[in-house]
Amino acid sequence: MFRRLAVLILASSAATLIRAENSSEPAFAFQGVKYFHRWSQNHQHEFTPAKQEDLDHWSDMITINGYPSVDDGDKLASAANAVLGNYRDHQAKVLKTSSVPATDGRPAEHFIAVLFTRPDFSEAAFARFKLANGKGHSFVYSHRFYGKSSADEIAEWLKDNGQPTENALLEWDPEALPKD
Repeated sequence: MFRRLAVLILASSAATLIRAENSSEPAFAFQGVKYFHRWSQNHQHEFTPAKQEDLDHWSDMITINGYPSVDDGDKLASAANAVLGNYRDHQAKVLKTSSVPATDGRPAEHFIAVLFTRPDFSEAAFARFKLANGKGHSFVYSHRFYGKSSADEIAEWLKDNGQPTENALLEWDPEALPKD
């Protein structure tokens, strides 16, 4: 009896996950744009807007990373510093870093903005690190341009959209976090 119940629960969970991945319903909205789940693995979840299903060629993406072992401010700061180091190791130009200290009613948060310039694309990434539901998460909004003029395009985009995007990410509270 217990074995059948466990199999039924596992089958139900797998079916729910498959429905979520193939859902035609948006997972959430950011800056007035609806985002759809595209891919998940190992506590990393990627979302893009409608008509940006190709994960090899997208313009806007939100990646939500879960850090299950991060459950306090010190561990969150360590996770943010590790990501910053990873960005630097991958030749990102660091545009901005900031931290908001913890208060009695709010845990500390961290922010990183970087620019990647590659031969075939340029990407701005804005990462917010916060404790949500008692666990560490990063919410990363990325915007890309492709082609030879992508570095000029992303520079112009950042002039017009960098600060508003940072503000929106820091104010954003997704309705539901992916289940890790």
